[in-house]
Amino acid sequence: MSNNNTDKLYAMRHSLAHIMATAISKRWPDAKFGVGPVVENGFYYDVDLGEKKISEEDFATLEEEMKTVIKADYTFEKSELEIDKAIKWAKDSNQPYKQELLNDLKRSGTTIAKDIDSEELGIEAGDQSEVDKVSFYKNGPFTDLCRGPHAESTGKVGAFKLMRVSGAYWRGKETNPQMQRVYGVAFETEKELRQYLNMLEEAKKRDHRKLGQELDLFVFSPIIGSGLPMFTPKGTILRQEIERFAESFRLNRGYQKVWIPHIAKIDTYKTSGHFEKFPELLRFNSSESGDELALKPVNCPHHTQIYASKPRSYRDLPIKYLETTTVYRDEKSGELGGLNRVRAITQDDSHVFCADDQIEGIFSELIEDAKKAYDQLGLHLSLRLSFRDDSDAYLGDIKTWNKAENAIELMAKKFNLEYEIGVGEAAIYGPKMDFMATDAL
Repeated sequence: MSNNNTDKLYAMRHSLAHIMATAISKRWPDAKFGVGPVVENGFYYDVDLGEKKISEEDFATLEEEMKTVIKADYTFEKSELEIDKAIKWAKDSNQPYKQELLNDLKRSGTTIAKDIDSEELGIEAGDQSEVDKVSFYKNGPFTDLCRGPHAESTGKVGAFKLMRVSGAYWRGKETNPQMQRVYGVAFETEKELRQYLNMLEEAKKRDHRKLGQELDLFVFSPIIGSGLPMFTPKGTILRQEIERFAESFRLNRGYQKVWIPHIAKIDTYKTSGHFEKFPELLRFNSSESGDELALKPVNCPHHTQIYASKPRSYRDLPIKYLETTTVYRDEKSGELGGLNRVRAITQDDSHVFCADDQIEGIFSELIEDAKKAYDQLGLHLSLRLSFRDDSDAYLGDIKTWNKAENAIELMAKKFNLEYEIGVGEAAIYGPKMDFMATDAL
């Protein structure tokens, strides 16, 4: 799904992550580095500076040092080391995070943690076999473990700007050290960079948190708790109109409304497999019944139990359930933000029970209606197809999985939608088709 222009820009952004690490290592020679992948519109690098905290006040100095590296036009020189020698390099260089990754590679041929981008590790993505060698790239004074790709030299990386710094647990685990994640944006030309930065300034005017307050749509209360929005009369009217709009497409397709309670016995989620999948599950004990209960993080088990409440015939299929309802997850307070990341998430949710030969028709309806809905909202759609990996974490047999995955990929092609595949991102009970849209921000 790539072309020469996107590949070139990807290499530029990847190179800038290394150039930023070069600047950081010159400013703080004891810096310990994690990974530095490409992300949408730019790049980041995770760094551990001990007690020293990078702030946006440091960005001007770092940017100047990055420009010095760019002006020097160092060639990105690739080399390889045997895995044991690479581990020794990491140890001698006092790079414990790189050493940990290399030890994982030596032991099992993978870094195990899914949040680590394999291209940062000097191996091919998805390579689970024994690793003999890893690759490094050197630009001037800085050498890093990496598979590439990179620009030809540091002087050919386009235009960039450092944007923000945030905390990030190493490998996404809160029991691991917290690192500092420094983000930058990058484009091929200064003009494109300026256009993007101007767009961000305009987008700030459309920030829903700002508009929600100005238009008196929703409020938060420290007494009620973070991440638990409450909607005013005006906001409730808007919510109801959005619900009516979203539900109308499915009602026209024969979906039937259902209603479920907001709590269930904890055994519900142990049976469904969600108990381990949602560590943020909100649990509580009922002193009257003795049952251990939980606020629902998903609606799937409830809707499934409605379907399973009586014998069904294949003649009844497809059976389509629809509900607009709220689910709950105990997110960390530092991760909450406006209505984008909350503890109470309202979903226009649906579940369809159908035969194999009905899958294509069901997905055709969903794609057609999603395109219609988002067209009316002025949002461009792309797809992310979430497929299973080779682990035993999924329910059902592999033949059914393959049939379902093939069906939804054929649908993406049939409707000529941009899509990418996320291996290992499927739900435990089936593959997913995620509709991706970009808002004003």
